[in-house]
Amino acid sequence: MRNQGFLYHDRITMRDGGRTALDFFSRRYRHSTEEEWRSRFRNGTIRREGIALNEDDLIDAGDELEYSREPWEEPDVPTHTETLYDDSDLVVFNKPSGLPVLPGGGFLENTLLHIVRKRANETLAPLHRLGRGTSGAILFTKQIGSSRTLSKAMRMHAVGKTYLAIASGLPNEDEFSITAPIGCVPHSLLGSVYAFHPEGKASESHCHVLRRDVMQKISLLAIRIRTGRPHQIRIHLACAGYPLLGDPLYGKGGLPKSFSREVQREALPGDGGYLLHSWKLSFQHPNGDRLLDITANVVGVNPPMHKLLQCFDDADELFNEADHRSLTEADPNVEP
Repeated sequence: MRNQGFLYHDRITMRDGGRTALDFFSRRYRHSTEEEWRSRFRNGTIRREGIALNEDDLIDAGDELEYSREPWEEPDVPTHTETLYDDSDLVVFNKPSGLPVLPGGGFLENTLLHIVRKRANETLAPLHRLGRGTSGAILFTKQIGSSRTLSKAMRMHAVGKTYLAIASGLPNEDEFSITAPIGCVPHSLLGSVYAFHPEGKASESHCHVLRRDVMQKISLLAIRIRTGRPHQIRIHLACAGYPLLGDPLYGKGGLPKSFSREVQREALPGDGGYLLHSWKLSFQHPNGDRLLDITANVVGVNPPMHKLLQCFDDADELFNEADHRSLTEADPNVEP
């Protein structure tokens, strides 16, 4: 689809003051080459206080810059999004794999945020994020008050998030935890990406092996994350030696691959192929009157993962315990 274009705003910080305009934009927005940015300067689409900038102009701290991007063709994405729960404070969607949550990487209107805001005619805001290739339950808030309450609950680790993952390899233990720190490491295309970093932020994932397929040497895991670092599950399973099946970016050790056979170049975080599903969310409603336990079925939102689940014995029983449309009270004695 062809979108309506977009006006980018940037406020220059002390760190970027004194650089040329070309240097700033080519370093900040690495999706375009330096020559492409030169062309935009020549076309007068980059301005400071309404006046067109030249590529060699110096920028100062506090400058307000605008880049008017012409409409462009966005990649096709699945757009059907099921509502799992909805009230005056919040809504939970079952996001399909392949649909970005927020604008970025060439996506603007083909995003979950744009689609649900247009559909609901409300100012919805995501409380957390899912990777483009990740399907499943994602929580949006509707009110400032509910957003503040649930954001605090998230910081206090009071929002339970459990994922289903299909990983390469056969873990020996039925249950294990991963605490590898996560930080930024160099990436030739983006400058940096999140990955395992010994000086990164503390991160914690708890894994439970649900099924093993010895013939294919793959495992189905339920993973409960206590922290929510970017790409945490992908990085942690790779660190443990069981990278997500089909992950083009993270290999064993939790570091980016130098070359991905899946995409025939150095992979990006938004590249799909891995099999990960946000399965369950559990949290106290922001008005404090009840606990919510919401389950998202993988059927219909992640066809490759659903197909591969059939390799595991009795995998469908995982979804028979509670219909994906159901809403039940969570056990207040179980740590989320």
